[in-house]
Amino acid sequence: MTAIASGHDTRRAADELLSWVPTGCLVGGEWRDASSGSVIDVLDPATEEIVATVADGTVDDALAAVDAAAHALAEWRSTSPRHRSEVLRAAYGIMTDRAEELARLMTLENGKALGDARGEVAYAAEFFRWFSEEAVRNAGELMTAPSGANRILVTRQPMGVALLITPWNFPAAMLTRKIGPALAAGCTVVCKPASETPLTALAVGRVLEEAGVPPGVVNIVPSRRSGDVARAVLSDARVRKLSFTGSTEVGRTLLGLAAENVVSCSMELGGNAPFVVFADADLDAAIDGAMVAKMRNGGEACTAANRFYVEASVAAEFAERLAQRMGALRMGPGLDEGVELGPLVNASSRDKVRDLVFEARDVGAVAVVGGDAPGGTGYFFPATVLADVPAGASLLRAEIFGPVAPVVSFTTEAEAISLANDTEYGLASYVYTADLARGLRVAEAIETGMVGLNRGLVSDPAAPFGGVKQSGLGREGGHEGMLEYTEQKYIACNW
Repeated sequence: MTAIASGHDTRRAADELLSWVPTGCLVGGEWRDASSGSVIDVLDPATEEIVATVADGTVDDALAAVDAAAHALAEWRSTSPRHRSEVLRAAYGIMTDRAEELARLMTLENGKALGDARGEVAYAAEFFRWFSEEAVRNAGELMTAPSGANRILVTRQPMGVALLITPWNFPAAMLTRKIGPALAAGCTVVCKPASETPLTALAVGRVLEEAGVPPGVVNIVPSRRSGDVARAVLSDARVRKLSFTGSTEVGRTLLGLAAENVVSCSMELGGNAPFVVFADADLDAAIDGAMVAKMRNGGEACTAANRFYVEASVAAEFAERLAQRMGALRMGPGLDEGVELGPLVNASSRDKVRDLVFEARDVGAVAVVGGDAPGGTGYFFPATVLADVPAGASLLRAEIFGPVAPVVSFTTEAEAISLANDTEYGLASYVYTADLARGLRVAEAIETGMVGLNRGLVSDPAAPFGGVKQSGLGREGGHEGMLEYTEQKYIACNW
């Protein structure tokens, strides 16, 4: 399959979408150029053309953002929970009203198909609505000590200034999933979005301004100097929280930096999700679920099904049917209506996916559909299904982050569990079976923080999202998401 021909006009699309989107750093309620005057070129992955330039923030800009956040903290944390709730609810309304503009903006800089972008905007906005409801539910505890000598009173207070570092694959949702609970809890934030996709983050900053967030409560500093910025901000004693979504490798580095000031950390790191299909499963439902678990966001998701373990008696049929569905996807520029698979975000992502596929084929895997980049302009890679993948193939160990589905057969339940757990990661997994007892048994045995049982989607703002092992620390979403931004205070008292 090759990228389809298109009338996609990057310049026209950019001009239409960028009229209301700021391109500077948001610091203390002001949009400003980077102190160095340098800029980041934002590319359209479908055409490789520059669509905008935004401020390339420096360490000085980031520290100015910390100053602003620290200055705004006392007033914001003392603001009533109801007021914080109403501000977040207003942000939800504005995002919903501007959903189409935000979706097109996201596609322009990220490349994802417009349908995926529309889904993300709805998902991202929902974090503002969910945490607007959680803002008024920051409940404490009161109990009598077992000895009867005193009362135990526990309250939860905002941690303080939080550094939020977000990835390029879900530039809206990963930001609102952090800003929402932080603001609900009474924290102020400094946001460092991915340099590939800063426009969406800046647009969210504009939304929050319009919703009534006071100056300094939300600060946004795009920067290509990610390491220097993180090091400087985490060295500031006023910063008490770090929330990061990204690779396990970078997460380990950030944990080391945070340790120097004992900063509380929430880490949503890499994944290598197994998708386990037993022979008794409804194969129609399993294929539908596989299309969601694998192809949502073009496979560029930490929760994406990365390894398909299918019982031997149905493995060949599953691979063939999945190949038919994936091969039928229309590939092209994400802004074109009807496109279901856009380009990957950049050249290095495309090359990594291609190299993993080539290596797997070299050691015996067979491409049922797809298998190579089409060439030409844009960072495209076709939907690919690989059958007969040997156990030693590198793509079974790596986070593919692309539209590639390797299929491996198994013969027993114990083998399926062993294969699923044979990874350092533990974020999400998927299990398909008609036997509910077996499904729950396997779900308990698989070492992941989330399991989709006969379901290809686990993400939900009302659920605690996060992993185990090398996939992270803490949880986002749900009631737990707001508690990550609070400190418990125990007060011993009598009356």
